[in-house]
Amino acid sequence: MDHRDLISSIPPPVKARLQRRSNAAGLWHLALYLAGLTATTTCIALKVPFWPVFLMPLGVLLVFLFTLSHECTHKTPFRNGWLNEIIGHLISIPIALPFTWFRYFHLAHHKWTNHPEKDPELAGKPRPDNWPELLIYLSGWPYWTGMAKTLLQNAFGQVDAPYLPAPQHHAMRTEARLLLALYTFACVSLFYTPLLFWVWFCPVLIGQPFLRLYLLAEHGLCPPVANMLENSRTTFTNRIVRFLAWNMPYHAEHHAFPNVPFHQLPALHDWTRAQLLSTSDGYLDFTGEYVRSLR
Repeated sequence: MDHRDLISSIPPPVKARLQRRSNAAGLWHLALYLAGLTATTTCIALKVPFWPVFLMPLGVLLVFLFTLSHECTHKTPFRNGWLNEIIGHLISIPIALPFTWFRYFHLAHHKWTNHPEKDPELAGKPRPDNWPELLIYLSGWPYWTGMAKTLLQNAFGQVDAPYLPAPQHHAMRTEARLLLALYTFACVSLFYTPLLFWVWFCPVLIGQPFLRLYLLAEHGLCPPVANMLENSRTTFTNRIVRFLAWNMPYHAEHHAFPNVPFHQLPALHDWTRAQLLSTSDGYLDFTGEYVRSLR
């Protein structure tokens, strides 16, 4: 059974319930997330005793905003569309991920998941298959340089990727220019105070390897086939990781039925668990398997 047959087999009333969005669920999750960000940021800004120990948790919280941005591209974390738009744009700032551009990039990823040539996440280049490539990938260097190139190209060059619709080119150009102006101002501020370095620049560099390992598990070592239950991995993990990632460790479920909001993915998993073809018992388990696959 592939993902289409599986979703078709779910009774319509259940399917409707699974797709039900909730402002309350989304805002409560976001409030808890922001509380963690605020607490760690405050400890660093006030330089409480042993304040450097908060750099890593702050960095992890910052970089995992990616998963909320991802959810907002699907318009699923909140019932109100304007909430998804505003929050999606705001959280693009600390992670340098232009939201309008990312929406269409990500839609193309869903259409061509794990296709070696057409999936924009691969861009015709396989995932790391040796130690040097893996270490470079985990450093975040390809991500930061890739986003810098994307912002500059969107702002001043030609927006020409086939998955980026022409009517949105102007919005992408405006978005990129605003982000570049903001980042320029942030860099200039470092000449007057190091605060942003300690509560933003340094933490996101520290946190990036954790996000890279998490993302590698979503499709790494999965076959390049059309079945979403096979080309995407569900990773069984603890509540903390599921909280950080807005339940996206249920990734095969998400790809099989993208209209299901994050808070309903555990319920969707009850319908898919027997049919999942790519799973791992935790991220350490997946990482070990991936490392053993390296040349």
